[in-house]
Amino acid sequence: MDPHFVAAQPNLTVQQHVFDGLVRIDERGRVAPGIAASWSTPDPLTWEIKLRPGVKFHDGSELTAEDVVFSYERALTIKGSPGGFASYVRPITAKQIVDKHTLRLKTAAPYGPLLQDLAHVLLVSKHASSKANAEDFDSGKAAIGTGPFKLVKFARGDRIELARHDAYWGGKPEWDSVSLRVLTSDPARTAALLSGDLDAIENVPTADLARLRKSAGHRLAQTVSWRTILLHLDQDRVPPPGVTDRSGKPLASNPFKDLRVRLALSKAINRQGIADRVMEGLALPAANPVPPSVIGHDPNLKPEPYDVEGAKKLLAEAGYPNGFTLMLSTPNNRYINDEQVAQAVAQMFSRIGVTTKVEALPLSAFLGRARNREFGVALLGWGSLASDLALRSLAHTTDADKGYGAWNWARYSNPALDKLIEQSLATVDPGKRETAARAASALAVKDVAFIPIHYQVATLAMKRNLDYVSRTDEFSFAHYFKSVR
Repeated sequence: MDPHFVAAQPNLTVQQHVFDGLVRIDERGRVAPGIAASWSTPDPLTWEIKLRPGVKFHDGSELTAEDVVFSYERALTIKGSPGGFASYVRPITAKQIVDKHTLRLKTAAPYGPLLQDLAHVLLVSKHASSKANAEDFDSGKAAIGTGPFKLVKFARGDRIELARHDAYWGGKPEWDSVSLRVLTSDPARTAALLSGDLDAIENVPTADLARLRKSAGHRLAQTVSWRTILLHLDQDRVPPPGVTDRSGKPLASNPFKDLRVRLALSKAINRQGIADRVMEGLALPAANPVPPSVIGHDPNLKPEPYDVEGAKKLLAEAGYPNGFTLMLSTPNNRYINDEQVAQAVAQMFSRIGVTTKVEALPLSAFLGRARNREFGVALLGWGSLASDLALRSLAHTTDADKGYGAWNWARYSNPALDKLIEQSLATVDPGKRETAARAASALAVKDVAFIPIHYQVATLAMKRNLDYVSRTDEFSFAHYFKSVR
């Protein structure tokens, strides 16, 4: 429940019921007013933010510019996170409180996506959080936000109980109480929905789609999401973890440092087959770091063609005519059919001589080991509002001071790509930023910085007496569900 610990969507989904960001993101990924009623850029290095007056924390105190500044400074202090929010706030070089409801944020260079970043850095009460630790947030002691609901109980791995915040600035939510349930079994989730124990489920299991479509008491909400499912390949260590020759001995070199090997593995993947058979239509084959609706998607890029013989030829040219073996690590409870996708990819790799086994872990264990860089090849899903933002985290050369490369587990590094990412991020003009972001996408794909597999289709199922606009960013928020009378 600490909103500054890790930038992972399951955490943010829960936390955004309790806390607000400076701005909010609408259902199609656009920045909209939130705690910030308005903003302006008096010069290319300055953002002046006007806060909405009268916003109340759950304890009745008023949110001020001081709480905003405290929240952004706190995000830089979190230790032990596998991927925190430092990169989101690090572009801010100075924070000036003008008055109770006005602040100015300074950047060292023009930085176009600042508000997109800050939408996800949630605001906490300085009074309640200044000496708080993670346990204080989980217990509810420090979980004092301005969001539409108050935290009543956080039962890890089971449920989060919430109560309506009647003084919410965005209007009183329709529901006086909400229970966010954690069910790790797909059949159990669907059964609970059909029995009436649950009102709605997210990430509908593909095996249950047809059944739910036919159910007279339920409805679906779908849209192509912002999430790309991809593979990280360790391009740093010799040998990478879990990678050996066919006899099980360590390799003398790192095969993933060779572009031909990375491209061979990409060619080995039958993306359309995964989309049709494993995902049962809840995916589109990926060619870009980000899906079509997202800033920086280059429509000229096409998915790498499925080409087993071409892949084998590239491996031979790279010095691996007999292939090698690897371990593919994946979460098994985070993305739609994540373990099944990994198993399908493993079979495809094995067909070109790269014998592959799958290690599937719960997300909680997976992220900790990923942070410790224990994986040579790993599956990850990434959602972002722009390709330059995605690439900043996934493919920029790791730079702790700037907060770049926070999720670059592969330690991929390409100075030319770094330059394009930074050029795009520094562009305030939307049209020019789009051009620069597309150029960065194209180079990342050409150099196979990572291997994109597919874009997810976000699907929610709910009782027929409810309605919900499915969001590009895949978030499920109780306060946006409406009753249908």
